Amino acid sequence: MMMASSSITTKEAEAESTMPNCLELPIDITANILSRLDTIDIVKSVCLVCPLWWNFFKDPLKWHSIHMTNFTSLSSITFSELAKICCYAVERSRGHLLDIEIRSFGNDDVLQSIAQNGSSLRRLWIVSCLRITDKAFCEALRKLPLLEELNISPCHISKNFLEVIGISCPLLKSLKFDRRWCLIHRCPYDHEAFIISETMSRLCHLDIKGNGLTAVGLVAILDKCPLLEYLDIRDCYSLSLTLSESLKKRCIEQIKDLQLPVMNNYEDFDYLDFDNDFYDPYD
Repeated sequence: MMMASSSITTKEAEAESTMPNCLELPIDITANILSRLDTIDIVKSVCLVCPLWWNFFKDPLKWHSIHMTNFTSLSSITFSELAKICCYAVERSRGHLLDIEIRSFGNDDVLQSIAQNGSSLRRLWIVSCLRITDKAFCEALRKLPLLEELNISPCHISKNFLEVIGISCPLLKSLKFDRRWCLIHRCPYDHEAFIISETMSRLCHLDIKGNGLTAVGLVAILDKCPLLEYLDIRDCYSLSLTLSESLKKRCIEQIKDLQLPVMNNYEDFDYLDFDNDFYDPYD
């Protein structure tokens, strides 16, 4: 028995001796491996492994893309800790941040950090971050003139915020803000559609599910956003009541990828004010 145990131990030792030391890998392979790691792991663990790995992440260019959306398995980490980790990563980018995606934990401090270090930012996803105030959104967007893609869903943003986006982000090509959770926007409401049509003519991708727009607002968007290729207006209940066949045909002909609202149950619309005057300019 002792000999067998000794034999196994020897084999294990030989196997371990033949395994490559991660610190001895070529620098390009090491860089490739480290670049695939999650932001949270990098900040909390990887940077503490050794001076080599720490020096690798001292380069601001290594923080040009920050994604912090998949942390459901981290039951022990709080939103406050996630916010601090995010701010640390953003600050390490030192102006080289191009792409950031965060979920749930975002607050005004996080957004302020992004704005201060994101003068080159092209893509911003802030998903389910209902702690961020409208004022913080407006102040941040004014500092992100190169932004091309913005996702702030679900959200409860004001008319002022949309105007700030249109004025401050002239290169914006993709906008998504989901209103489906906000019941008030199930009533006829074209103000947001008018702001989009007047200030965001470069849009190629627009997702405004659950918005209160009617046929009038939709026509304004179609008229003023000629580059639009993707349009998602599902769950726009007011539009379901005003969308004629002629306007639907125009949408299909003009938009390559189109998601139209479908009205399955009139009981869903009991809270709408049917005394409002709906009209379709195509009829």
